[in-house]
Amino acid sequence: MAARLSHGGHAGAKGDVPRLPFLIRRDGSWLYRGGVIKRKAMLCLFGSLLTRDAQGAYLLRSPFESGMIEVEDAPFVAVELTWTGVGRTQRLCFRTNMDETVTASCEHPIRTEWDVPPEASADARPPYLLVRAGDGRWPLEARLSRSVWYELAALAEPGVYRGVRCMGVWSCGSFFPLARCETATGQAGADAGCFGEPDDTE
Repeated sequence: MAARLSHGGHAGAKGDVPRLPFLIRRDGSWLYRGGVIKRKAMLCLFGSLLTRDAQGAYLLRSPFESGMIEVEDAPFVAVELTWTGVGRTQRLCFRTNMDETVTASCEHPIRTEWDVPPEASADARPPYLLVRAGDGRWPLEARLSRSVWYELAALAEPGVYRGVRCMGVWSCGSFFPLARCETATGQAGADAGCFGEPDDTE
């Protein structure tokens, strides 16, 4: 398959960069011409060649050629979580579906739409982990699987982020908010009944 990549696409809108017949589904599976790629070694190779250009488009880039591919959500999925330590000394290590290990830190932050009403569905705003940088401001991320998200939520503790009381997790000295805290009346916000660390978590 790899040897045929230069013949599988057509010219896209971005100059002469071809569009390759790959699709990465939201569940992390890779398709080539509509067929699922099952060989793990091949998937890991393609994953290592994946990057993003300055406009945010996903590219498979080898020393010989580059081509755009379609990604439904994030290109990777975090499928396993291990941790050591507690509080500020805690380290959260994630394994992706490409068997790449990433430790959450200021260089590899956990991103989620946490500052929303508590009744908002968690499935509609899953957390993401920065795996590596792209060519510009757009990084490559891994979406946390449902089981990993539940494990992460179980490690959450009270904190304050940018003046808002919230529940979040520590890793490598950085605090990552996951959800706003609620008051006794069910309201979330700066006056929520969730007390913990001072506001030094930015």
